[in-house]
Amino acid sequence: MPDTGHHTRRWGTEPAEPALPGRRLSELVEEAARCTAECCGASGMVAEGGSERPAAVTHPDLAPLVAVQLRSGDGPIPAALEHGEPARCPDLLREDRWPDYRALALDSGVRSSVTLPFRRSGLTVTLSLYSFRPGALEDAPHGPARALGDFALTCLVRDRSYRAVLTELDQLGTALRSRPLVDQACGIVMHVLGCDADAAFGVLRRISQGSNRKLSEVAAGVVERRGRGLERDLAALMN
Repeated sequence: MPDTGHHTRRWGTEPAEPALPGRRLSELVEEAARCTAECCGASGMVAEGGSERPAAVTHPDLAPLVAVQLRSGDGPIPAALEHGEPARCPDLLREDRWPDYRALALDSGVRSSVTLPFRRSGLTVTLSLYSFRPGALEDAPHGPARALGDFALTCLVRDRSYRAVLTELDQLGTALRSRPLVDQACGIVMHVLGCDADAAFGVLRRISQGSNRKLSEVAAGVVERRGRGLERDLAALMN
């Protein structure tokens, strides 16, 4: 049996930086095709609720097989996504489902396929394996491809969480850098309007929302003008 642990360990030694979904999928399909007996190629796709669905294939001839299913909403990939279990095509010559997919697959020389779904934390990955021989992929859902798909999904979920943390840290850093400027602008507003700090911050926020500008941009303008034109800005919001 192929050593899937070797392949997953190799992925696990990557740097902690998040990878793009397309790269993860490319690694998955290449390793899955290599580790599955009688497999002539593989394709993978990420579905995360949006319209964009990154995909990867081991050979260009397989790309139309993915595209026709996404376009028609009919085929083993949509079936696996809907039911959450492997969608098998033991012999496409005897298959009466998914006519568009069947025709393209046979035209490419594919006689059998199986699509495995992997779902976790709102993220779904499909891995499709193809063979030139009928009935050749019967054991694929229980073979190395299963472990590789699970591991790839774990990496994708981790990457998504990592990117979310980086975005949050970036936003926090921006807020911290702009805080002194906002405080200075609040002081100017308090002096010009004779109000307290809470009211001054409310003024800046109203101008930000009303003018569709960031709070830091509004504060920078107030500081640069030393409060001149502040009453005009407020009057414009009232009209």
